[in-house]
Amino acid sequence: MAFPRHLLRSSSQLKTRLPTIAVAAAVTRGLRHQHNAATCIPNNNNTTTTVSTSSNPPMSFPCIDKLNSRTAELDNGPEPSYDKVVTGYETFEYPHPFLLDHGGILPKFDIAYETWGQLNERRDNAILIHTGLSASSHAKSHAKNTKPGWWEGFIGPGLYIDTNKFFVICTNVIGGCYGSTGPSSIDPADGERYATRFPILTIFDMVRAQFLLLDHLGIDKLHASVGSSMGGMQSIAAASLFPDRVKRLISVSACARSHPYSVALRHTQRQVLMADPNWNKGFYYNNVPPHIGMKLAREIATISYRSGPEWELRFGRKRAQPDTTPALCPDFLIETYLDHQGERFCLQYDANSLLYISKAMDIFDMSKSATDALKESRRRNAHRLDKVVNENRTIASVIGNQSALEMHDTGSNEPSSETNEKQRPHLTTLAQTDPAVQDLIEGMKPIKMPTLILGAQSDILFPVWQQKEIAECLRASGNKHVTYYELDAMFGHDTFLIDKVSVGGAIKGHLELLE
Repeated sequence: MAFPRHLLRSSSQLKTRLPTIAVAAAVTRGLRHQHNAATCIPNNNNTTTTVSTSSNPPMSFPCIDKLNSRTAELDNGPEPSYDKVVTGYETFEYPHPFLLDHGGILPKFDIAYETWGQLNERRDNAILIHTGLSASSHAKSHAKNTKPGWWEGFIGPGLYIDTNKFFVICTNVIGGCYGSTGPSSIDPADGERYATRFPILTIFDMVRAQFLLLDHLGIDKLHASVGSSMGGMQSIAAASLFPDRVKRLISVSACARSHPYSVALRHTQRQVLMADPNWNKGFYYNNVPPHIGMKLAREIATISYRSGPEWELRFGRKRAQPDTTPALCPDFLIETYLDHQGERFCLQYDANSLLYISKAMDIFDMSKSATDALKESRRRNAHRLDKVVNENRTIASVIGNQSALEMHDTGSNEPSSETNEKQRPHLTTLAQTDPAVQDLIEGMKPIKMPTLILGAQSDILFPVWQQKEIAECLRASGNKHVTYYELDAMFGHDTFLIDKVSVGGAIKGHLELLE
């Protein structure tokens, strides 16, 4: 029988290894003897308690104990009420069936919204602010809710979005949990929460619902569609769906199509969340919510929201308690920061809303082939809406108006080849020959209004090349009014929330641009 060469040893090799083996065996016997030895400790009953000893004491895990304690508290109730996190909003109730891009139907829906400033007599000074993934309609404090909003320093009299000049509207998107219809809402068909019976929705669905709100408010045309992060996706979608109703477009730290790295980050968050046993395939309402999965998902997200250079300056390698032995629970300041962010968020937002809205971000794609596929999906599923209409003729005229909410037909707006060629040099040589980029250029053709695109160099979730892609594809598609700014702030993706001077200044300049 042949043996592999690496298993063969000469007698001299074996002799040199024997002492080492003997020492190891002796140590092992000693540790085994120590482990098996028992220490007798007297107790209060004058008897003895046998306690096994170990070479080292067990670690303590206060972070795990805290999670277990919260689970026990939640098991005793009450259930988190996400729509009470934000107060003081108005509610637009759309009482009719609403067809979604992938064939789902909402029997009705609500949109939570807040406004600032006054609508002028011409009703043409309205600005619609689109939110990021987990943001509410509360962008700015007001009399009904004096808490600072998520864009507090940007909106107000004399500020970057000047409420002395503009009527500002901000909504919570459908799919959310801060007053708008989402998975945690009641399905009128059976009186139970939608949970994961809620249909898949798209960024375009969110925008169509917002424009039904604008119809309700009597606003035919927006002065501007403004959004950051996922809101920047919505502002682009609004300009594409309703080019005749959007006068100006502002998109900050967003993209025209989601790319693999961003999709991977959001996928990982969803997987962590869905792996929490309390998620229960989405049916956790009236039970313990998946707070552990939500906490971990938020920690992952936070890593993508900020930047390494900022954290080097802010935290460095500092530990929370440098004089103690390192621990497996949060120890470095950066770890305690992430832990805190997860703790803050885990019971403030509905887990199913996070899943649905993050998925809507992943499938966002302005490419013509993608938008054509959605148009075909809506055409293919229109019979489902027709069935509802036929069952109730009184709403036929209202539902018929949804035909105006289809993807815009770009055929008549195609720029001349001369215009196209003038714009193409902005693209790299690779991009000019990339079929995917050409597809995106075709999909962006409806957007001809003055456009501002902003990006931050330190953003890893939506890197600046994705904002460059928006600007260059718009120019290549024939838009002659594209402004692109690239900021060197160190705050990563969250720059749009923090850098008021740079971000706010650029927004103000575009909003107040003379005709």
